[in-house]
Amino acid sequence: MTKLPVLSGRDVVKMLARVGYEFDHQRGSHIVLRLSVQPYRRITIPDHKEIAKGTLRAIIRETGLTVDEFTDLA
Repeated sequence: MTKLPVLSGRDVVKMLARVGYEFDHQRGSHIVLRLSVQPYRRITIPDHKEIAKGTLRAIIRETGLTVDEFTDLA
């Protein structure tokens, strides 16, 4: 299993922007991103200084990327 980096919510938003996710809106401490092409997925990212490992794995799974593909975006 690939080791995950320690990332903030803003770091994750920047990384996902490289694969087509765009800022949709923010409510409180949660940022909602939307994929600009089909399948138009919506992902919610907590705007925290450090995202928990389990939460980060769930975000990666929801985007349809593998952990290796995600870490290559850094």
